[in-house]
Amino acid sequence: MHRYIIQRLLQLIPILFGITFLTFSLMQFTQDDAVDHLYEQSGAAISEKVKEQKRAELGLDQPFLVQYGHWLKGAATGDMGRSYISGKRVFENFSEKLPMTVELMLVSIAMTLLISIPFGILSAARQNTMLDLCVRFLTFIGNSLPNFFVALLLIYFLALKLNLFPIMGSKENAASVFLPALTLAISMSAKYTRQIRAAVLEELGKPYVAGARSRGISEWTILTHSVLRSSFITIITLLALSIGSLLGGTAIVETIFMWDGVGKLAVDAILSRDYPLIQAYVVWMSVIYVGVNLAADLLYHALDPRVRYEEDMK
Repeated sequence: MHRYIIQRLLQLIPILFGITFLTFSLMQFTQDDAVDHLYEQSGAAISEKVKEQKRAELGLDQPFLVQYGHWLKGAATGDMGRSYISGKRVFENFSEKLPMTVELMLVSIAMTLLISIPFGILSAARQNTMLDLCVRFLTFIGNSLPNFFVALLLIYFLALKLNLFPIMGSKENAASVFLPALTLAISMSAKYTRQIRAAVLEELGKPYVAGARSRGISEWTILTHSVLRSSFITIITLLALSIGSLLGGTAIVETIFMWDGVGKLAVDAILSRDYPLIQAYVVWMSVIYVGVNLAADLLYHALDPRVRYEEDMK
């Protein structure tokens, strides 16, 4: 187990190196100049000499490989530079925005599980009934609607018409998380429900279920004690993918609701050509996906002893 964890963590090193090098290269090859864009936003007429001094201050006048080497050296020691716009350290920027993203993730995941698990199980248990057809139709609609359209619908009906929830996100108002979280939960619940239904149907067709029924065990006990436990592998896989993307920030939803999280930070950084923040965001996403998938693999082993890691197959 320990060897497997260490092996997966070591695999992260070349992945991060390749991703950061590619991202750094793409940012360097763009036609936009970060210093020009910085002073254009100020609206003041700045001489070329001042711009050159600023480029030298930021290290943008150096060759590409020298710039990347300096960034990589700093990143290896935990220093990913300073924001071109705010002047704050990149880690400070992320630490300010991350709690909002974590809050949005937790609420949306909780909503998704509360919706998808019972409806997925009921749909499978009542296969081809009216309930099953209604659930499948609603999940089809949920999968078809893009997040920005769902967000606009919720704003119109729940915020503007009924005035139940605030539109803009705020740390002070706990209710402001409901609309962005519900926007994310609707699309995720549609995917989760269909996958859980398929996993439960597969389990219900296995011999151990028929054996349990023949011994007079109630359908509810079979579903909750055996089938649902076996279906947790599917749920964990979905959670690993969702948590990775949600911790990276959902840019569209956070921007629409002005939710001050990591996703909105990344969008603002791209629009302002704030390269240190963009590079840090890419590293953050890579680490999150590897970490979450590693956690999911470990949970697979805890829930299902039949799951074997690669070293066990050698």
